[in-house]
Amino acid sequence: MTAAPNSSLRERKKRRTRQALIDTALELFTRRGFGGVTLDELCEEVEVSKRTFFRTFTSKEDVAMAPDQDLWRAFLEELESADPGGALPVVELGRDALLAALERMDDEGWARRMLLSRRLAERTPSMGAHGLQFCEATTQEALAILDRRFGLGGPDDLRPRLAVDMLIAAFHGALASWVAQAEQAADVVRDEPPTTERLAVRLREAVAALPGSLALPTTPGGDGG
Repeated sequence: MTAAPNSSLRERKKRRTRQALIDTALELFTRRGFGGVTLDELCEEVEVSKRTFFRTFTSKEDVAMAPDQDLWRAFLEELESADPGGALPVVELGRDALLAALERMDDEGWARRMLLSRRLAERTPSMGAHGLQFCEATTQEALAILDRRFGLGGPDDLRPRLAVDMLIAAFHGALASWVAQAEQAADVVRDEPPTTERLAVRLREAVAALPGSLALPTTPGGDGG
């Protein structure tokens, strides 16, 4: 009868440790540079072993990009359970799933962590390479969901891939605009925090700018046309 409470306690402890690693890593990398902090120093700062670190993250790049990766993992979960309500274009379905994922990033510190992570990525080539690998893996998972749930895709059908690629491109454009807006706001109003709501607005604008030729409809259980 005590298994469940103990399990819950362990999970909460894991989440706290994970968050401490992310927050500390982003703080140290921002202050001293990505290459100026060793993994040993990070673990010592958080008071965890390297074994504990590697149970959660694969590398320094992995922990530095956690805010971005958390968002896209939530996106895949939302896409898996999405109800297009008839025939909603794939890009719009993806937009709604991504907006729902953004709403799940309800921790008030997520937006700030995302901003710090993007700043680091802009000047750290290894983070860029890590991000490309994660992006491709996420794309493949999204395509598998579209195929399984809506019958979209196939060896000769490039449309789902193009639609997912355009959604990701729209997000990256929105993210770049959001980062620039946050930087500008910080210059005017000291320490004004970035918000997920502003990022959601930028995402809606970016998706609205995509060409209508990518309006590939989804129908649950359909053959994708």
